[in-house]
Order: sequence, then structure tokens, then C-alpha cells
Amino acid sequence: MKKIIFLLALFGFGLVTAQENMFTNPLLPSGADPYSTYYNGYYYYTHTLGNRLMLWKTKNLADLKNAESKLIWTPPPGTAYSKEIWAPEFHIIDGKWYVYFAADDGDNNNHRMYVLENTSEDPFKGHWEFKGKVAAWPDRWAIDGNVFTYKNKLYMIWSGWEGDTNHQQNIYIAKMKNPWTIEGKRVLIAEPTYAWEKQGDLQDAKNPPHVNVNEGPQYLERNGNIFIVFSASGCWTDYYALGLIRLEGDDLLNPSSWVKHPEPVFGKSETNSVYAPGHNSFFKSPDGTEDWILYHANSNPGEGCGTKRSPRMQKIRWNADGTPDFGTPVPENEYLTIPAIRQQEQK
Repeated sequence: MKKIIFLLALFGFGLVTAQENMFTNPLLPSGADPYSTYYNGYYYYTHTLGNRLMLWKTKNLADLKNAESKLIWTPPPGTAYSKEIWAPEFHIIDGKWYVYFAADDGDNNNHRMYVLENTSEDPFKGHWEFKGKVAAWPDRWAIDGNVFTYKNKLYMIWSGWEGDTNHQQNIYIAKMKNPWTIEGKRVLIAEPTYAWEKQGDLQDAKNPPHVNVNEGPQYLERNGNIFIVFSASGCWTDYYALGLIRLEGDDLLNPSSWVKHPEPVFGKSETNSVYAPGHNSFFKSPDGTEDWILYHANSNPGEGCGTKRSPRMQKIRWNADGTPDFGTPVPENEYLTIPAIRQQEQK
């Protein structure tokens, strides 16, 4: 009898351990434009809240619902950056923390990129200093900034308008003099050209009847291959999906160096009840061996750009030609294994 009880206990322990190593999407009930930074054994996660900047801290992104959180910054009222705070990203550059975000004064036509700095090693501590607007020349509508280092030089990519009118969003790149200053002119590297990038009819009087969209650019590198993954078509449509451009050469500021994949690389799955997957970011597993995509999506058709978008994640595989294989968005009832952790953390 004691042996049977011991085996049952052992079996029960095995079930608990297995459950702790599994998760299902979504990670939270709501949260658009998810982004995370891994530092000193913790993931620092954020998403769009619209009126403030929040940061979550966890060792396991699959357990976001239990993560510690902190209010980082609330904008002063009546400023050019007090409203519509979108797509924040926390980065560590030269030992300091920076958070980039888009904001306006309540008028979408005035959206621009802004940045805060914190010199503390722990982003939950220290002081977040407002460094100002991050603007290229010409200074146009801009959202979804992402920064990265390539050959020891800092760059920013973002989504912007060519002029002052809302009819199309393009992807631009520029070199940075420092984390809060763009150096030189912006360079256009991607714009909507395929039908799957041009699904953007609007049905309200405040906007034009149709907008073509390339937005949410994210830098991705593996084995010397450089990619920018972006979101295409309007987030208000179920056709919101991910596209990809690949660097052919080594000059990031030469538009001809970027080659666009002719098909979307990640899109809706009606079979799996995942709609409008997009505005992604990337992260590695704690042990550094796995690449993962973090993205938002809707659970039903027609839910658009509102609060029903929820953060989700799944592992990336890689094709023989070096390109990423994101697969199909997994359904909400499918159990996935959490990102691989280091051996010492398993004990």
C-alpha cells in the first residue's frame, strides 16, 4: 500500500511539474503591441495602455498574469505627448534604460516619437527623465519606433507618413547620434505594394476612406542574416498580418538593400480562431537557445484595434535559407512548452 501511495504521489508531482512547464495563449486578457527585454534573469514586459507607461517583471513570460508591475510614467497634461501613448519599448543602451513611445496631444495628425531615460540598473528604481522628441528630417507623423545596434552603430526604424496627410504608412530608417537624437535624413525602406498590405477601408468620418499600412517594424538577426518584420494592412481589419524584408548587402541606409518577401509570413487562422495577428516583437528563451515571437491578436473576427487584442507567444523555427518560419498562430486551447530555461534554474 505504501508503495502505491508513493507512486501516486510521484505521479501527481510529475503532473504538477509538467503543468508548470506548459502554458496556453493568450498571456493576458488584453494588451496590444507587446514588447519585452531580457536582463539579469528577468523579462521586462510592456504593452500599449494609451495614457501611461507600465512595466512588468517576470522570470517567465508565460506567467505574465502573476508578474510584478510598476507605473513608470504618466505624461503631464496639456502637452504634445499627453495622449494616445502607443507601442512603448524598453531598451538597454550603453548601460542605461530607455523607453521609446509614440504620443500626441489628442490629434492623431500630431503623433511623434518620444523617449525617456533611466540611469539606474534596475528599471523599477531610479528616475525616468523625459529626453524629448525623437525626430528625423523631415519631421513627419511617426509611430512604432524600434532601435537596434548594427556594426556598433545605433539605428531607429519606425512607421511614418511621407507627407502631412494620412493615406499611407511606410517604414523608415535612420542612424542615431545618441539614444535620443536621430542623425541625418530618414530613408524609406518599405511601403505597401502588395494586395495583402493594402486592406484598409475605414468607415468613419474622422479618417480617409482607405489607408495602406506598413507599421510596427522589428529588427531580427540570426547567423548574420538581417530582417525587419513589420505589420501590414489596417489593424482594424482581420487581414492585419506580418510581412518581412531582408537585408541583401551591408548598407542599411540604401533602400535597394532591402528585399521584401512577396507573401505575408504570419497571418490570421480562421481554423484556430486567431484574427489580425500583428505588431510583434522577438525574444530569446532564458537559456538563449530558442527564438520566440511575441504578438497580439483577436479571438474573433471583426474585433479591430480595440482592447480585445491580447498578447500571445510561440516558438520560431528557421528555414534552410536562413529566414524565420513563424508557422500558424496557435489556438487558445493548445498547450505549449514554456521557453527553455537554464539548467541551474531547473533545480
